[in-house]
Amino acid sequence: MAKSRATFTCTECGAVFSAWTGKCTNCGEWNSLVETLPSEAEEVVGKNALSKGQISGKLLEFTNIKSIVPSDAKERLKTGFTDLDIVLGGGILIGSVTLLTGQPGIGKSTLLMQICAKIAEKKSVLYISGEESAGQVKLRAERLGANSDNLSFASSTSGNDISKTIESGKFDFVVVDSIQTLSLAEISSAPGSVSQVTNCGNLIIRAAKATDTAVVIVGHVTKEGTLAGPKVLEHLVDVVINFEGDRYGGFKTVRAVKNRFGSTSEVAIFEMNETGLKEVQNPSAALLAERQNTDGSIILATLEGARPLLVEIQALASTSNYGYPNRTVSGFDLNRLKLLIAVLERRTRLKLSDKDIFINVVGGIKLNDSAADLAICLAIASAVAERRLSEDYVVFGEVGLGGEIRSAFRPDQRISEAKKLGFKRAIAPATIKDKFVIPVKDLRETLIKYVK
Repeated sequence: MAKSRATFTCTECGAVFSAWTGKCTNCGEWNSLVETLPSEAEEVVGKNALSKGQISGKLLEFTNIKSIVPSDAKERLKTGFTDLDIVLGGGILIGSVTLLTGQPGIGKSTLLMQICAKIAEKKSVLYISGEESAGQVKLRAERLGANSDNLSFASSTSGNDISKTIESGKFDFVVVDSIQTLSLAEISSAPGSVSQVTNCGNLIIRAAKATDTAVVIVGHVTKEGTLAGPKVLEHLVDVVINFEGDRYGGFKTVRAVKNRFGSTSEVAIFEMNETGLKEVQNPSAALLAERQNTDGSIILATLEGARPLLVEIQALASTSNYGYPNRTVSGFDLNRLKLLIAVLERRTRLKLSDKDIFINVVGGIKLNDSAADLAICLAIASAVAERRLSEDYVVFGEVGLGGEIRSAFRPDQRISEAKKLGFKRAIAPATIKDKFVIPVKDLRETLIKYVK
């Protein structure tokens, strides 16, 4: 009997190869070949494989859709953080698999240990680490007050052993830190490779679904900030949440990129202290507490997911000593900044070609809101002209290439947050019908009237 040997299957088109080539010659995708151990039926190719597959199939078991119990009807485990529960759709669902990603050192293990401590008050919890020793995890658990009798720890990098442990059904909640350190004995490639991550993830997910065990898997990120490993891992899990922010300070945000049980528009905001992560109940007030109303300082009414937030935009302009002016930005898209500078030069006649321009979003917040355009433009104009905007005003609105001010998403929530913190007016698009709003249509007229 011939020895079973590994083959490589393309995760995009399903083509099978006898050796890893880097690129699938069938569909043209790079790094899509995954090592598999074929069964006798899989080793047969061509017409015989199709014939054998047709014969081996069996009738599916089916049921009336009215008798199916929806997933949301299952119990949810509370994390101890109200906003995080909202991001997850009401808590961690029993039998679900969640993938948590974030930059190294941002606080993923701290957050998970705090969640474990809360869930262990009523449920049995297992924390599995493939990166840290028992002593390291013990020190963190003591600092965070995670000392429940229901909280267990295991150190392993074997995907086989972890899946068997989950299949035992002894634990209600399991944390696997992290998927990139695991490997299957049947696959020869190194931990963290595409084949290991895909197959270990698949094995853990099957065990979790079979025993109704809630599992959280930690995933690494690349230098660009995207999830490391195959995209198929994100498709397999139920929830994908990103832990973002500055690991050295400022606010940290948790948002859902994918959520089969809830919305992806919610966000939880945290700050780190000596006792772990703590929810920020009023982030707008905290961000504006140390503000000084100088030239180049503008208050933006933005949205973090579905949550309104007031942040300070700071701009600094100085004469360039070189032929090519410098544009530096923190918390905003650099290409978008260059576009807005071009609009300012063309539509308002501001001379910016000899100016180094620096933009900072205070508090480590990263803006993905198109309504931040007007605040960025006003901050740059204020810094260049050395003039201020009234400290009673907040700003929001999208800027078009023609210099027109366009409408913003959910203006009522932005206005409500500004009123709550004592601001008197909002410079916003003219399409918003509200007495609180100073309606503006053109960027040039806005600069002339309100930057004084």
